[in-house]
Amino acid sequence: MLDFGSYQTASCSGSSRRAFIRTAAAVPAMMTAGLPALAEIEQARRRAKAKSVILLWLWGGPSHLDMVDPKPDAPDDFRGPFGTIATKTSGMHFTELLPRMAARSDKYTVIRSMQTTNGGHPGAGTVGVTGFEEKPGPVQPNFGAIVAKHRGQQEALPPFFYVGRGIPRDLPRRIEGYGGGTLGKAYDPFLVHCSERGDVSIPTLKMLPNMSPNRIEDRRTLEKALDVERYRLDSAEVERWGQTYQSAYGLLTDEKARKAFDLTRESKKTRSSYGRTTFGQGCLLARRLAQAGVPYVQVNWSEYVETFTPNGDFGWDTHIYNFELLQDRHCPIFDRAYSALLDDLHDSGMLEDTLLVAMGEFGRTPKISTRAAREHWQHCYFSLWAGAGVEPGRCIGESDAKAEYPVSRPITPLMTGTTMLELCGIGAKERAEMKVLDGGSIIDELF
Repeated sequence: MLDFGSYQTASCSGSSRRAFIRTAAAVPAMMTAGLPALAEIEQARRRAKAKSVILLWLWGGPSHLDMVDPKPDAPDDFRGPFGTIATKTSGMHFTELLPRMAARSDKYTVIRSMQTTNGGHPGAGTVGVTGFEEKPGPVQPNFGAIVAKHRGQQEALPPFFYVGRGIPRDLPRRIEGYGGGTLGKAYDPFLVHCSERGDVSIPTLKMLPNMSPNRIEDRRTLEKALDVERYRLDSAEVERWGQTYQSAYGLLTDEKARKAFDLTRESKKTRSSYGRTTFGQGCLLARRLAQAGVPYVQVNWSEYVETFTPNGDFGWDTHIYNFELLQDRHCPIFDRAYSALLDDLHDSGMLEDTLLVAMGEFGRTPKISTRAAREHWQHCYFSLWAGAGVEPGRCIGESDAKAEYPVSRPITPLMTGTTMLELCGIGAKERAEMKVLDGGSIIDELF
């Protein structure tokens, strides 16, 4: 039998926090000849701690209570079957499903008081990656699109990547806030897929028969093939084709870009440490893309939220077999991949200027359902933060005795995006100029 054990709840009040200086309060009024004052330039330089952001998008809604916020003293119909284990963070316990992460909790910080406004997958997904509801519209830009516009495309690699099989969706429809939103289609993510063997494919290139990065011999061959396909497209696709042409051409003809996709350049030990799964190898690819200078990479756990559906890929939407799936599949995969990525970033020194965030669109009902599983729950869930100035080894926020609601201030997706952008050097002034994340505030407890 699994041991429920007992433990002392970690203090997550954040009372010993250090204040995070907000940009808006420090933008100097004096400008010289239309150029920023030296003080503003210096502050912007200090603020831009994150050269890259890696977001691990746990699509479908992972159970906070069965992972990082267990309640062993809750009634039987809440607490679930899993035992608790100590972490390296004093007073903070996880369930027994995350032993690797528990052993590394000194390298990241947990937020246990996330809360969102939407209880449906595509709607909550849009809120999760944009900070705003889809309706009444217009749909706001993905956090990655904002970073992409601010940084621009400096080299062959696009500034915003989705690593996964497709744009996150449930059976009826996809997330509306997946891309550029009000900033335009030019800032949509560039999609790549990584198999469990580490083979990388670029869906954009499926329009080119038998075309792959390894089959390009020279620029002339590629250009001729692309030109043939360009004239085949109808006029409605021409603008989009221009972007696709530039991205595909750059990726396939630039040696540095091609190397970023070649996971065989990693040792067998490194590749195995991430796990031979699509998510694990996708996390390794994300590290390589960040290492190559890509500002924003979103690794999608799955394309579909559903765990069991035709053409599905086992999302976190565990309306049935929640405990069996978490124990046998989801948590072992996540525990291994997240820990390997964290170790990799830490050991290489990349954690100093790479922000690593993991979260889903919401959590799952603390009360176990009549199907012996858990349903959607937007009122309390979790996120994980590491790197780029985030103070590690801490727990922020606290839920009530049954993990139903935060008892500390709720942390919202809008706050999440604002904090990400602030760490990327996109302060209040820049956000106002782009007309994004209006009303957002910093999660100052992280610092």
